[in-house]
Amino acid sequence: MLYSVIIVDDEHLIRSSLVKKVNELGSILVAGTAENGIKCLRWLEEWHADICITDVRMPHMDGLELLKQLNDKYPWMASIVISSYEEFTYVRSSMQLNAIDYVLKPIDRNVLREAINHALSKLAEKRRLAAMSIVIKKLPYHEQQIGQWIEMVQTLQVEQMYMTVMDTLLMFEQWIGTDYYLLGDIAIVWIELILERITKEKSEFALPQLSLAGLGDQPIQADQRRFIFRLIAVGYLENGAGQIFEVMRTMKSQQLHPSVEKAKLYLQEHYAEKISLQEVADAVAMSKTYFANLFKQETGTTIWNQLVEIRMKHARDLLLNSSLRSYEIAYKVGYENSIYFSRLFKEQYGLNPAEYKKRFQE
Repeated sequence: MLYSVIIVDDEHLIRSSLVKKVNELGSILVAGTAENGIKCLRWLEEWHADICITDVRMPHMDGLELLKQLNDKYPWMASIVISSYEEFTYVRSSMQLNAIDYVLKPIDRNVLREAINHALSKLAEKRRLAAMSIVIKKLPYHEQQIGQWIEMVQTLQVEQMYMTVMDTLLMFEQWIGTDYYLLGDIAIVWIELILERITKEKSEFALPQLSLAGLGDQPIQADQRRFIFRLIAVGYLENGAGQIFEVMRTMKSQQLHPSVEKAKLYLQEHYAEKISLQEVADAVAMSKTYFANLFKQETGTTIWNQLVEIRMKHARDLLLNSSLRSYEIAYKVGYENSIYFSRLFKEQYGLNPAEYKKRFQE
């Protein structure tokens, strides 16, 4: 998910030019623009931003006063100051107000890129350090949760992952209060800790950039901040757990049989269809009984449970990222009976679809 920026300048042409230059970088999303500090603060009441790029001299509220307000109301944000004035007093004042960088007009594209990359780096570092500090402080009181994760991955209890992830997310929220933007970083630190405990080696986990059903390239509304960052944390926890399961299989020399890998791919591609065990066995050219036993031996779960897991994950994505009703989602993931679908969903996530969506949005 991309970091987002608001651009503040009283000159329309400069704002438009900045929007174009920032969008060309591809590493950050321009979520909004404002003509002055007051309008910027009004915009931030309704939308989320990680970085503010602001001019110094503007009517009604200048850039330096805006920085003071941002530090007070939105301490998670980073700021870059742009100005035609290179007097030392402006540079010093902006830096004293925690601006990451100071860029002079006319704005050179390469200079702007360096300033934004610097801000992104500082922001990521600050949030990671904050996440590490929280985990280190809270960990002694939650060793039981660590133990639950370690037991789950060491015994390859894949079916336990989703409930464990939800329990862990609720624990994280108790830690961070309203600092929802830290949820993703805490999730990554947590996964690194689990891997370190298992392998006895320090590790920084390289989790892939999350794609949340198109949300990554859209501005975040302020009242959706918690919802979005919860999704991010769940994604990192689930992806991380999946990678740790693979680490455990490697450590136990349990590379999956090629036919099992092929069957898992078949399920991913045909999960929305009516699938029988015979069809899966035919896809890998094995007898039904032999392959069912092989799949259970290799993965620790049945073909049916694997299919249900895949379907429920797609169902959850549709539930949280669309306005589809439960019966419509059931049909899209391969179930004609919505009541049966709801029962399976509750078995997987501990809540029925309506309760699960409410829990995420409340």
